[in-house]
Amino acid sequence: MAEDLHLEEQRPERMTLSIGPHHPATHGVLRVKLELEGETVIKAEPETGFLHTGIEKTAEHLTWNQATTVMDRMDYLAPISNNTGYVMAVEKLLGIEDRIPEKARVTRVILLELNRIASHLVGLGTGGLDYGNIGTPIFWAFELRDRILDIFEHTTGQRMNPSYMRVGGLAYDLPHNFKEMVEDFLKIAPSRIQELKDVMLNNPIFVDRAKGVSVITYEQALRYGLTGRNLRVTGSDYDVRKYYPYLGYENYDFDVPVYTDGDSWSRTAITFDEMFESLKIVRQALDNLPWDDRHIIDDRKLVLPPKQEVKHSMEALIHHFKLVQHGFDVPAGEVYQAIESPRGEIGFYVVSDGGNKPMRVRVRPPSFYAVYSLPVLLEGYMLSDVVGAIATIDPIFGEVDR
Repeated sequence: MAEDLHLEEQRPERMTLSIGPHHPATHGVLRVKLELEGETVIKAEPETGFLHTGIEKTAEHLTWNQATTVMDRMDYLAPISNNTGYVMAVEKLLGIEDRIPEKARVTRVILLELNRIASHLVGLGTGGLDYGNIGTPIFWAFELRDRILDIFEHTTGQRMNPSYMRVGGLAYDLPHNFKEMVEDFLKIAPSRIQELKDVMLNNPIFVDRAKGVSVITYEQALRYGLTGRNLRVTGSDYDVRKYYPYLGYENYDFDVPVYTDGDSWSRTAITFDEMFESLKIVRQALDNLPWDDRHIIDDRKLVLPPKQEVKHSMEALIHHFKLVQHGFDVPAGEVYQAIESPRGEIGFYVVSDGGNKPMRVRVRPPSFYAVYSLPVLLEGYMLSDVVGAIATIDPIFGEVDR
């Protein structure tokens, strides 16, 4: 008993510290309750739910195509991924996957990979700030990202949340200079990304603060359900585009970068490698884009008829009226469709009861699993490592609290 009292007296005093939810360094409305001994994190408890928007339930009260407008708002840095995964799930329920025009499929790939690069640039730029004294990357990253958003704006009408994907293809055809805009981006992007990589990964401050810090093993990553870069830095090569190809990804020549250290430096380095692979995919897709093909399926039961046709055909007018007022019915059934978003495997479980609205929409959000792996990444490390660790898992809380 005396020994226990003596040990109690010798134990350093512990302090509880709450970081967030309203703190810019948490990259969103995240609260992390920390238990500290001096500067060392003994225990970390992430808490989410502060941004709950009810996106899944809202989608169940919208028609199948209308739901794309709320899917955009989950991962607001990768809205193209949200839309594509959702409409592919609906297309699978309708049984029309093989009827999607090739132009729409290839365009989806181009926009997905450009969106992946744009999302990664935000994570790298803000992450550089989080590690302190690396202010230059955010300006370089955002300048390059703006060029991608220019392409999105010119193509879809919106820089963010474009709602451009439709069941059966694309909302409208590509602008006449789409290829030229993407070509211009491909000319400058590789050197700009390499420049950004050299500045960040060779920065001695960043190396000292990120190498060997916030390490997670392959077994721990599997236990927490991690996917994407957060899993691939532990030695796994799991990528939905390779393991369960969609949109013809099996026909593209690209590699899946893999690291084995599982630390914050690796999570940053692999992001650069992924951007270079995305550029390779965009190059191949652009070369194979069938310009004269249709941009959406030719099916009057699913797609609005052309305006000229509506003016002269009563049947077309009826189809137009029904699609606008009611939408279209989807056969009863359930489906799970996964794609590789910038943050990992995002999956859409969609259930239809045969009506014009989803009966159930449930999303598998990769950011949710990443946030709840924070105890592994933070415990045993320093308080000063917390913000950097959160930055390298790159969570988006619109997706976590959907």
